[in-house]
Amino acid sequence: MQYRRNPKNGDMISVLAFGCMRFKRDEKETERQIIKAIEMGINYFDTAYIYPGSEATLGRILSKGYREKVKLATKLPHYLVKKKEDFDKLFLTQLERLKTDYIDYYLIHMLTNLEVWQRLVSLGILDWIKEKKEKGQIKNIGFSYHGGQQEFIKIIDAYDWEFCMLQYNYYDEYNQAGKNGLLYAAEKGLPIMIMEPLRGGKLVNLPKEALSVFEESKEKHTPAEWSFRWLWNQPQVLTVLSGMNSQEMLAANAASASKAEAGILTPAELDLYGRVKEALNKSFLVPCTGCSYCMPCPQGVDIPLCFSSYNEAATSGKLHSRLNYILRTSGHNASKCVGCGLCEKHCPQSIAIPKELKNTTASLESFPYKPMSALVKRFMRQ
Repeated sequence: MQYRRNPKNGDMISVLAFGCMRFKRDEKETERQIIKAIEMGINYFDTAYIYPGSEATLGRILSKGYREKVKLATKLPHYLVKKKEDFDKLFLTQLERLKTDYIDYYLIHMLTNLEVWQRLVSLGILDWIKEKKEKGQIKNIGFSYHGGQQEFIKIIDAYDWEFCMLQYNYYDEYNQAGKNGLLYAAEKGLPIMIMEPLRGGKLVNLPKEALSVFEESKEKHTPAEWSFRWLWNQPQVLTVLSGMNSQEMLAANAASASKAEAGILTPAELDLYGRVKEALNKSFLVPCTGCSYCMPCPQGVDIPLCFSSYNEAATSGKLHSRLNYILRTSGHNASKCVGCGLCEKHCPQSIAIPKELKNTTASLESFPYKPMSALVKRFMRQ
């Protein structure tokens, strides 16, 4: 495992971090994966209040003698804070779930603009952070960000942050905070954690046209390796989160991390990424990362699954995609959307969700959707 030094506090952080958004239902298997990850040298584990069951599961596992071996990160759901007392209510719940009395890296979850931060300031968050740091309950304070570049810079300048987390990958080089935001944060001396390195799996399951570009290289890597290498090539990146839910994925990512090095990519390799992006722009219909912040839908629509199927239709063929859509979204399909817009308020990608769900419906629920659906349901009942 390779490590990079946190410029703020000197912590040596593994370049590969364990993202804990989507644990398997089998907790014993999750425990094996986490322990194996620690044995491999991964020392940064990232969870959040709203990840279903994640904090409690991680807490139970780390309490078996592993807590002091890792840097633990979790997030304050600011959207659930209505009054000052809610800061403690939420935080103390997190400490209880995680079976710890301190958090190494605590983030304000999903800041999107300065106005959100100013609302928290008006509720007393500055004094609250100061108190928690003085008590040693929060070691480092930061934020995760989903928004535009200008608002990112405003937030960076609004407080003496100790780290930040960005959605960043070779496809999103100029989306959200982007490269300029990354460089600005680095100039301020902030360590930068990276989320969505594979864009919700979109950069792993590449269309043939994009995959063929990488295959031109003399250096042979999987799509995931290409994605990680692009990030680790940049010295401003402290660590990269990956939601690893199998031993095979863990081993592959750890092997890539063992070769992580800033400035390792050649000009020819960097050119490949630009050409892959061009190919991807032709194939992705909706820029959904599958983060599920738009969920739950009041009507029961599984929005990320619908968009995943819609994007798949552009790369894998309509018939195959429609069958997968029926199997995956039964009872939770796009046409159930009534256009209320609640989901849109929470989307980090600023996707016009109701509009794109209509497009998904037109694409995947047109003829022969109904007879195919009836046939599949009949088959499944047998």
